[in-house]
Amino acid sequence: MSRVNVKGRKTRMFVFLCIAVFIVAFTASVLIKVSYRSPEFKKYSVEWSDKIGTAYTDISYGEKAANKFDLYVPADNTKDAYGLVAYIHAGGFTTGDKSDDKAMLEWLCSKGYVAVGINYTLRDDAHPDASVYSQSMEIKSSIPAVVAEAEKLGYKLDRMAISGGSAGGTLAMLYAYRDAADSPIPVKMLFEAVGPSSFYPEDWSVYGLDQNHEAAAGLFGIMAGTKITADMFGTDAYEEAIKPISGYMWVTESSVPTVCAYGVYDKVCPFDSAKHLIKALEDNNVTHTYIELPHSGHALQNDDSLYLKYMQSVEEYLDTYMAN
Repeated sequence: MSRVNVKGRKTRMFVFLCIAVFIVAFTASVLIKVSYRSPEFKKYSVEWSDKIGTAYTDISYGEKAANKFDLYVPADNTKDAYGLVAYIHAGGFTTGDKSDDKAMLEWLCSKGYVAVGINYTLRDDAHPDASVYSQSMEIKSSIPAVVAEAEKLGYKLDRMAISGGSAGGTLAMLYAYRDAADSPIPVKMLFEAVGPSSFYPEDWSVYGLDQNHEAAAGLFGIMAGTKITADMFGTDAYEEAIKPISGYMWVTESSVPTVCAYGVYDKVCPFDSAKHLIKALEDNNVTHTYIELPHSGHALQNDDSLYLKYMQSVEEYLDTYMAN
């Protein structure tokens, strides 16, 4: 066997291990997050009943099996128009489901919004060509169907917010910053937590990608859905290849108000990748609230007061930018 083949096999194995670590770390962080929340967060959950609203599940928006959404509509259907809040599920782009965010969607609906959780094709053995880019395009294609379904149920939508956590945060960023101009209704704000916004080897050192550019090229190429080689790093060609999935690259002076939160000790979405987003928001004078949790990892689990501040900021932004 040639040295080239051995090297290629090692690189592919390294990429596989990076993805496996990402999934395991994400799953563990979710378990921690559920277990450690204080009673102060009770206000962000509701006892769901038909007095609050109705949930319509597994509505199709495309031809792929995963192209489905759950729509939550408020019991009060007397308003002339409603705001839509889309929440995109987490899962490292390889796992997760819209039902994971049932509590969040119920809370949003209880505040009078039409809320939607959207599934997208996950990258797995059955879908080896799925990428962050293809997932973002599925999310983009879902919104017109969501708007149409809501109107069919008697809820005219005239504004929206988009949101998500981790992988869902990345996909929400891409819609808010990259695709808002094509939205069937105006995008008014974004809120997201721990979503990767940039893909540079030096920012992903937790996976050793700063020391192995061939592995970085393999992993980021999978995410972008395009061929990336190690010699592209630091060139305009790399910037062009990675831009379609890099939320921070789409931030402009006209970008929507944003609430975001990141943990300094995040080993899943490396904290360094967040710095590009915050700088872009600051440089472009975008209205935003950035909450940094100094003792927390991906689950934002060790700074309850600051995570509470994140949720309070989300509520304040919703009241301000999503008002009738």
